[in-house]
Amino acid sequence: MRPSSSRYRAADVSVRNGHFRSNPARMLLPVPACPLVVILVYDGLCAFEFGCTMEVFALSRPEVGAYWYRCVVAGLEEGPLRAGPRLSVMPDGDLSLLDQADTIIVPGWRGVDTVVPEELVLALQRAHARGVRLVSISSGVFVLAATGLLDGRRATTHWHHTEHLAQKYPNIRVLPDVLYTEDEGLLTSAGSAAGLDLCLYIVRQDFGPKIANQVARRLVIPMHRDGGQAQFVPRPVAKRPGRRLGTLFDVVRVRLDEDWPVERMALEAGMSARGLHRHLRDATGVTPLVWLLNERIALARELLETTRSPISEIARLSGFQSEAGFRKQFRRLSGLAASEYRRRFDATV
Repeated sequence: MRPSSSRYRAADVSVRNGHFRSNPARMLLPVPACPLVVILVYDGLCAFEFGCTMEVFALSRPEVGAYWYRCVVAGLEEGPLRAGPRLSVMPDGDLSLLDQADTIIVPGWRGVDTVVPEELVLALQRAHARGVRLVSISSGVFVLAATGLLDGRRATTHWHHTEHLAQKYPNIRVLPDVLYTEDEGLLTSAGSAAGLDLCLYIVRQDFGPKIANQVARRLVIPMHRDGGQAQFVPRPVAKRPGRRLGTLFDVVRVRLDEDWPVERMALEAGMSARGLHRHLRDATGVTPLVWLLNERIALARELLETTRSPISEIARLSGFQSEAGFRKQFRRLSGLAASEYRRRFDATV
């Protein structure tokens, strides 16, 4: 857990007449142990991304206890600040709040070619030098990029902006097809709902998988989506996979420990191997064998999170012929060794 340098408890947040407001009296209560999250707001704020950060970090969590995040809102300009045609946000203070933060979040930016003010650039550079975690959601990456801190590092943004980011900042290693990235205290996410995935990833880092899973359940979203998962499938996804493919999916998922060559999957689906390739690509955007591998890795992640089974047994249950092959594929697709993944996301402890 990152130690907190701030003296104030998170604000109580409410909405009155379309304005987010906080309770200043509560902010003055000293709670030095809890980490402080500072969310940047500005005129023309991306409301959805801002809402995601408030939902995860600003609301109290009675099921967690008193030790939770403190969260304040730092305004680039004086409020109220526009966050849509009928919504405005009243910040808790100015950019000086960034000097107290343990984590700073930039929830989108008002334009990919809009100049980032020098005072904000300098504040973020100072924060990073102190070891503060810097986080961007969607187009917020353009703010981090303007600081130069992402040069030579991995980053992502909404798929609609990845090409522009790569052209404007060629020194950044732009990953166009992932949900989120982490590189030396700099975390970036794709657009919209991927911001929630990154926020939950941060909760997992700070409070462990059990608490992150509790928050995910409250949000009614998947408990964990790996950062390397694709943002979107570039081919059309069928509204329904079709009865034959749906049956195949159900059968394979409960028997992943068995051998499933394409010919057997095609027979189970009642179609030719060529037909299976065509229909499964239309439904999922990937080939049958890639789909099968993804399902096996998904099961392995679940078993690593929820059981104490040996990795050799998890490899067998997930359908891998050898533990070495499993470890290689798991690291390639998850970005972590299986043992490290279990250490980070073990929900049984």
